[in-house]
Amino acid sequence: MTKKTSGLITRRRLLTTVGAGAVLAASPFRINLLQAQEATIKVGFPVPLTGPYGTEAQDQVRAAEVAIAEFNEAGGLNGRKAELLVRDDKLNPGEAATRTLELIEKEKVNFIVGSLSAAVQLAVNNVTKERQIIFNSISQSDTINEVSDFSKYTFHEALNPHMTAGAVGRYAFPKFGKKVAFLTADYAYGHEMVRGFQEAGKAFGVETLVDIRHPLGTTDFSALLPRIQALKPDILCISNFGRDQQIALKQATDFGMKKSMKIIVPIMLYTGRIAAGPQAFEGVIGGTSYYWGIEDKIASAKAFNDRFRKMHGGKVPSDYGALGYGGVKTLLMAAKAAGSLDADKVIAAIEALKYDYYKGPQYYRGCDHQSVQSVLIIESKANPAKGDADVFNVVETEAPNEANLRTCAALGHKA
Repeated sequence: MTKKTSGLITRRRLLTTVGAGAVLAASPFRINLLQAQEATIKVGFPVPLTGPYGTEAQDQVRAAEVAIAEFNEAGGLNGRKAELLVRDDKLNPGEAATRTLELIEKEKVNFIVGSLSAAVQLAVNNVTKERQIIFNSISQSDTINEVSDFSKYTFHEALNPHMTAGAVGRYAFPKFGKKVAFLTADYAYGHEMVRGFQEAGKAFGVETLVDIRHPLGTTDFSALLPRIQALKPDILCISNFGRDQQIALKQATDFGMKKSMKIIVPIMLYTGRIAAGPQAFEGVIGGTSYYWGIEDKIASAKAFNDRFRKMHGGKVPSDYGALGYGGVKTLLMAAKAAGSLDADKVIAAIEALKYDYYKGPQYYRGCDHQSVQSVLIIESKANPAKGDADVFNVVETEAPNEANLRTCAALGHKA
């Protein structure tokens, strides 16, 4: 073979190789590979859009959309953008499990955030931990932190009943008295709230006069309230949620119960106060994870509120809305910090987060992935001064403190 012939063959091989590369670059295989690399980050979001908690769930969606928009505008994860896939769990554990499985298997979501019921979030968690998908719950529950339901994939952005009820109790019992009656929704949330109040009450010598339990969705409390009045408690603690709370407070007001006892609730909802009006809630003390009015003192709250206003017609976010924002934001920011969507790398990044996205400092405790955070104690205003959204006074803020959580050992975790 001559040098000239050898050179021709070399050039031919080079052209063939280049041509093959060009074909590969334009091939469906290569295009699909690039699309897979650049695919959106999918966040599944099952919440009860229909049913008694629909108002709160819709605000969770709106706030989660803010977190998605901020992440995408900041460049996403190496250029990969995020999207929110919302599903209606209808406040039903079976429906929630089905929708979650659909999100994982059909939509191939990277994360799950959501739920607005203790029982529903446990159903979601059972699916996500089996499929090894990170789940951030934005609903109150004590059980999800316990070792029997926990997994390394489980995170809890919301407060839990022990934290919330404990904070309200520590504020209310020294001020209003030791004899307490409970009106309680008869499911996990209600029971856990009562337990939280009673644990906090031990330090103050609190006496439980009665714990009257009612079914979820009760519309008439007229047979129950006179039984409480007859016991003459110092404090009536109404441990329910959503429409149940609104109806119970309206009827307790109509019965004149505020004249003889202080009414407290573990969670006082912004959406509930807006829906029921000032009369039913007047003078009621409660707890919350977030109130938009803290923007005067906390810069991250002001930034979150302003972005929410811009995206949603000037409205302010609700308490459970803020949890939707935080639940999505923490996972996306952890993925960005990890530079990956690998579950183990993202979990490590979440565990390392020290964040202030919307309400002040927060972090996830190692043993149970509970977000350690402040609890706001709020009182309903009779006469809002700054427009319709100005419904609460923040009377006290309990700072983030692991001492106010159930211990890791009490939850069944090893030290």
